[in-house]
Amino acid sequence: MSPIYVPGKLILRNQPSAWAEGGDTVYDIEISGTVYRVHMFTTVGTSELVVMEGGSFEYLVVAGGGGGGHAGGGGGGGFRAGSGLALVPNTYLVAVGAGGTFVNSSTRATSGSNSVFDTIIAAGGGGGGSASNTVSEGSGANGGSGGGSAHNIFIAGTGNTPATSPSQGNNGGNATTANDGGGGGGAGQVGQNGSGTAGGNGGNGTASSITGTSIVYAGGGGWSRNSTAGTGGTGGGGNGAAGLVLAANAGTNGLGGGGGSGVPGANGGSGIVIVRYAI
Repeated sequence: MSPIYVPGKLILRNQPSAWAEGGDTVYDIEISGTVYRVHMFTTVGTSELVVMEGGSFEYLVVAGGGGGGHAGGGGGGGFRAGSGLALVPNTYLVAVGAGGTFVNSSTRATSGSNSVFDTIIAAGGGGGGSASNTVSEGSGANGGSGGGSAHNIFIAGTGNTPATSPSQGNNGGNATTANDGGGGGGAGQVGQNGSGTAGGNGGNGTASSITGTSIVYAGGGGWSRNSTAGTGGTGGGGNGAAGLVLAANAGTNGLGGGGGSGVPGANGGSGIVIVRYAI
């Protein structure tokens, strides 16, 4: 099939690459006179990138966001990005992580799943805390970014877990009273603490231009208990539900956003893996 041209991009459909093969979408972009080939992996699950000609590669690996709990926003998925990765001809594992899920009002939401490119692992975002009176269920889970806590007797999840350099994410927000909860952490910002009358906002994510366009990934989910809903962080974080009587917003698939808190809380968004190299 002949290449299909769109503004700024040359989409390659059913056309093998001479450098590497794999991905749901493959296209070329030109930046300052250099042409790059971009391989995007968006389908949840495992696949592979087959490299036929070695060289220097750039990458973005974003994990699935944590689910929003009854009373704590989900953390954004771990964000790993870099350049100058030397690859030789070989077959490399790729895994796109699913978002975490809301379970029930007394159980902490599940964390997102890891995303992987070869040895580079982005950790799933931590699930948000529930309305339980137990520390294990009311606290936010640790992860790429931490889930928000429920009520002031619990603690938010710790981000950048396991630790990477640069950091892959931030802590969730804490509750300050028995009537609020924290937003999930984002790749670029900690989750906001609750104020007592309003839920904490999710932390903002981090931008990448590896696709040729600046896109923000891995925002945290917002929390809400009373009339004022906490908003999701930029980068796909879901909004909390006002009054905890409406369904919250899910994290955005392909961005690794954390799910918003509510009854029910919302699922986190799936992650993404993107690889780019000059041709």
